[in-house]
Amino acid sequence: MKQRLQKILSQAGLASRRAAEQLIVEGRVQVNAKKVDSLGSQADPMEDRITVDGKSIKREKPAYLMMNKPKGYICSMKDPIGRRTVKSLLKNVRERVYPVGRLDYNSEGLLLFTNDGEVAHSLMHPSGKVKKQYLAKIKGKLSEDDIARTRNGIYLSDGRTQPAEIKVIKRNGNSWVLMTISEGKKHQIRRMLEQLGHPVLKLKRTAYGFLTLGRLPIGKCRFLSVDEISRLKRLTKRTK
Repeated sequence: MKQRLQKILSQAGLASRRAAEQLIVEGRVQVNAKKVDSLGSQADPMEDRITVDGKSIKREKPAYLMMNKPKGYICSMKDPIGRRTVKSLLKNVRERVYPVGRLDYNSEGLLLFTNDGEVAHSLMHPSGKVKKQYLAKIKGKLSEDDIARTRNGIYLSDGRTQPAEIKVIKRNGNSWVLMTISEGKKHQIRRMLEQLGHPVLKLKRTAYGFLTLGRLPIGKCRFLSVDEISRLKRLTKRTK
């Protein structure tokens, strides 16, 4: 069955949909030995020979995983300065999967992986507004004004954040808060709380959309179930 060429490339794990479109526009893609540079082009991934820079693409079986990322790992498949990467934690995974979004070096929690570029793109695109939940230990105690500012949006260097949900879980000398956001500015949770005068001491992502960590041990990963994959695809279709 014929599909848009950029979709085939992204589903093959070669690139995101946007990056795949750029490959096509640059004339680096061929279908049955003919150069294709139109974004409206289609091909049959099972029947046509598709190459990028002269190399045939291999369409892998779609794979969808979640990991309970530990602190002290970067969300990359390799690192030029030798830091530990999440790739080293992907055990018994034959497919070439990539992280969906990022968790910074000092954060832990739920991290998704896939080789399905369409799904990854839809999950990360700002228009999708897929909710992500975080548990944070912060310095000090949030005031009612702090909570109101968070719910109304906070001005950061790259613009005002969308309204976030926040709930105080525990107050001692410091506090534990549960925050839910539907966008993905760089280091957003840390920057929002820093702006309020409450630096983050610990940060853990506990949910991504409907997916939660459950009992998944830290440092381990698992494949999503058939039902979870189906729900994930419905979620990404809703966000387009």
